[in-house]
Amino acid sequence: MSGTKIGFMGLGEMGFGMAVNMQKDEPDFMIISSSQKKREHFANLGAAVAADLSELGQNDIIFLCLPGGKEVEQAIFGEGGMLPQLKEGSIIVDFSTISYITATKICERLAQKEIIFLDCPISGMKKRADDGTLTVMCGGDETAFQKVKPYLDKVGNKVLYMGQSGQGQLAKLINQLLFDINLAAIAEILPMAAKMGVDCDKITQVINSGTGRSYASEFFIPRILEGSFEDGYSLKNAYKDLQSASQISAEHAIPMPVLAAATATYQSALQKGFGEDNKGGMIKVFEQLLGVEFRK
Repeated sequence: MSGTKIGFMGLGEMGFGMAVNMQKDEPDFMIISSSQKKREHFANLGAAVAADLSELGQNDIIFLCLPGGKEVEQAIFGEGGMLPQLKEGSIIVDFSTISYITATKICERLAQKEIIFLDCPISGMKKRADDGTLTVMCGGDETAFQKVKPYLDKVGNKVLYMGQSGQGQLAKLINQLLFDINLAAIAEILPMAAKMGVDCDKITQVINSGTGRSYASEFFIPRILEGSFEDGYSLKNAYKDLQSASQISAEHAIPMPVLAAATATYQSALQKGFGEDNKGGMIKVFEQLLGVEFRK
C-alpha cells in the first residue's frame, strides 16, 4: 500500500524468503539483521536497513518471524526494544510460533497503548517460504487483518482469518500436534518392523503408497533410511508445541492421552541428547531400545 512503512525482523530460515517476497514493489520496506551479508542483500534490493529496534519501531506495520515467545517479548518490550517508538494505531504481525497464552498477553499489553498485535503463525517449510506458498493463520482484530492481508498474500497462498487474538496460534498448534503425534508413531513402529526382519526399503514403499502414508512419512522416512537427521525443524525447538498443549490441557482440564504418550517420546529423545536432530531423530530412542536401525 502506497505510503505505508513496513518493517521486518527475523531473517532466518523461514523469514528470509518471506521478507524477499514481501519487499517486492514496496518502496518503504525496512529490515533489521545482525548479519552483514543479509543487510547488504536487502540493501541491494532497495530496502532500508534499521540501525536498531528503535528505528524499526517507527514503521506503520512491523512483521516478526522469531524463534519463540521470549524473543518476541524482548523485541517489543525489552531494553532497547520497539515499544517507546511504536505509534498509536501501528500493527505488529507476528509470524513466530509462540504459545496461545503468550500471544493473548502480548495483545492485551499492546492494546493498552492502542497498538494492534496480530498472531499470524505460518505452516510450511523453507521451500514454501521461498516460493511464497505458506499457509498463514491469523488471530486478532479483523479490520487490522484486512489491512495487512495484501502483505500476507505475498508470503502465503492460503491466508486464513481464524478469529480473536490467539486463534492463529491455536490453529497452528492443532496442526502441529497432529504432525508431532504422527512422527512419534513413526518413531515407535518402524524400529519394530526392523526388529521383526521386515525389509526397510520395501515397507517404506508400502507405507508411502498405502493408507499409512502422511506428509510426515513422505518427508521423514526416506531421510531416516539414509540416516539423515539434519534438515527440518529441530526436536528441541519443536518441543515448545507440546509444552503449549500441556498448558492448555492443564488449564482447561482437557484429557489428551495420545498426545501425552507422544510427548513422552519427545522427552526421551531430548534426554538422550537428540535435541539438535530433526523430528525424525526420535526414531533413535526406539532403535537403541530394540538394538536395531531402520536404514537402507
